[in-house]
Amino acid sequence: MPQKQKLKSWSDLKQAGNERFKTGQYGEATTLYSQAIKELDKSSKKNPEDLGILYSNRAASYLKDGNCAECVKDCNMSLELFPFNVKSLLRRAAAYEALERYRQAYIDYKTALQIDCNIAAAHDGTNRMTKALTEADGPSWREKLPPIPTVPLSVKEKLAQQNAAKATQPNPTPQPNPTPQPNPTPQQNGTKQTNKSAPSDKDRKKGQALKDEGNALVKKGEHKKAIEKYTQSLKLNPTEVTTYTNRALCYLSVKQYKDTVRDCDEALMIDGSNVKALYRRAQARKELKDVKACVQDLNSLLKVEPKNTAALKLLQEVQKK
Repeated sequence: MPQKQKLKSWSDLKQAGNERFKTGQYGEATTLYSQAIKELDKSSKKNPEDLGILYSNRAASYLKDGNCAECVKDCNMSLELFPFNVKSLLRRAAAYEALERYRQAYIDYKTALQIDCNIAAAHDGTNRMTKALTEADGPSWREKLPPIPTVPLSVKEKLAQQNAAKATQPNPTPQPNPTPQPNPTPQQNGTKQTNKSAPSDKDRKKGQALKDEGNALVKKGEHKKAIEKYTQSLKLNPTEVTTYTNRALCYLSVKQYKDTVRDCDEALMIDGSNVKALYRRAQARKELKDVKACVQDLNSLLKVEPKNTAALKLLQEVQKK
C-alpha cells in the first residue's frame, strides 16, 4: 500500500484543515490549523495576514466545538495580525454572545457593520444584543458600552476592491467558513440591498454641510426644500443613516408615504435596529393602510426600546382600528 503523504507546507495543512471543517470534523481541523500556524510561524516568508487567517479559521473550529474562550483568544490574535478582518469580528462576536458578554458582542457586530453594512448576521446580532442589553441595563444601556472602534476608510476601500475583483471572476473558488452573505433582515421586509461605496472625506464634509442646511429648513417647516438638500447630501454620502431618516420625516410631512417607506428601508439596511426608521416606516404604513406591516415595525421597535411611549401609543391606535 502506498504510504500516506505527509503534509509539510502550512498551505497544505490549512487546506486539509478546511476540508475537515467542511465535513464537520472540527477537532481534526483544529489540530491541522495548529500545525499550519507552527509551520507558518517558522517560515521566513510569513505574512501577518496569512497567519491572521489561520488563527481565524482555528477560531471557527473552536466556535463550532463550543470552546468559546479559545475562539475569543484566537480572534484576538487574528485581529492583531489582520486588523478589522470581518470573519474574525463575527466569530468573536458569536463567542462573546455565547459567553453572555453582550457589550463586547455588540461592539464587534457594530464594527463589522462599519466595514460592510450589508452583513445580515451582524444586523441580526446587533438586534439581539440591543434587546439583551436593554433587558439587563435598562434604557441607558448605551452609556455602559466601551467605545466602538472607528474603521479606517482604507479598510473599507480595500474590501470594496476585493469584492469588485471577485465579481469579475467567472467561477470563484468557494472558500471555507465564509462570512454570512447579506440577506434582508426581518426589518428590511425583503428590500433589495445595494452596496454603497464609502465616500471620500471631501464628499463626507460637503454632504454634512448640505444635511445641516436641510436640518435648518426642517426647523422652519420648509420640508420640500429640506428634501432637496438631503437628496443632494445623499448623492455625496449615501451611507449616512440619519440623512435617510431625516428625509423620511420630511416625506411624512408632505404625505409622500411610499417615499418615506423607501428611505426607512435604506436606513434599516445600514442600521437594522434604527428606532427612528422603524417608527417613521410604521407611521407611513399606517397611512398606506398596511396595518400588518405597521404592527410588525412597531413590534420590532419595541424589542429595541420596550418603553418607547410614541410606539406604544401608535400600536394601541392601530390595533383598535
